[in-house]
Amino acid sequence: MQHIDSGSTLRNFKLTISYDGRQFHGWQIQNNAMTVQEAFQTALSKIIGDDFDLKGCSRTDSGVHANMYCISLKTSHPIADVRLKAALNRWLPLSIAVLDCEEADIDFHARYSCTSKEYIYKIWNTEVRNPFLDGYALHYRYKLDEDMLNGAAQAYVGTHDFTSFCTLDSREKGDMTRTVKAFSVTREGNLVTMKVEADGFLYNMVRIMVGTLLRIQQGKIPVDGIAGIIEKKDRKFAGPTAQPCGLYLNRVNYD
Repeated sequence: MQHIDSGSTLRNFKLTISYDGRQFHGWQIQNNAMTVQEAFQTALSKIIGDDFDLKGCSRTDSGVHANMYCISLKTSHPIADVRLKAALNRWLPLSIAVLDCEEADIDFHARYSCTSKEYIYKIWNTEVRNPFLDGYALHYRYKLDEDMLNGAAQAYVGTHDFTSFCTLDSREKGDMTRTVKAFSVTREGNLVTMKVEADGFLYNMVRIMVGTLLRIQQGKIPVDGIAGIIEKKDRKFAGPTAQPCGLYLNRVNYD
């Protein structure tokens, strides 16, 4: 939370960025760890000082990437949106880019105005690793049957209590119900992509969904086992949490 000059007219910007998450410990400010938010605020302070307050659309884990990430930025500074975009792209590290910047309604909030988010998880599925995908996709050397996994994943779709697919930490538990709108598993050559859209996600939810599908491929969970895991509402019955390197926040949707 930064200082905003209460004597000037307050403005609200919607910023769309993308970033390579390899060198960051997620979005949110942390002690003794570089985050996307810290890098963004450092660049922003060089442009407009401390006259701002910004909110991100989502927490992301360490090492997770974003093809599209939205920020709401409130400020009383008179800078034009075009100039703000250009200045940020000058001062931000090369691993972060501002794709778009526009003025929004004053009540727009990057997180709470969001209606759904879409994540993708990339798996390089062949015996030999791809050095150009190191840190950008999970290398899985054993056979993946994308059609079988796509069928199994349809059990995720719908409104469910996803307690089994959440890493519980010190955060308050709250409502664990989410509505998954779509889940697909597709292949293009050796690259298998899992895509999921929902109205919201729990902590590590997508990575646990992916880890569970990999356990199904390995025969350690039945092909039709996801529905039963959801019903148990117990993390121990789902698969492991997949590595963060293959995960991307792909799209953020607003009305």
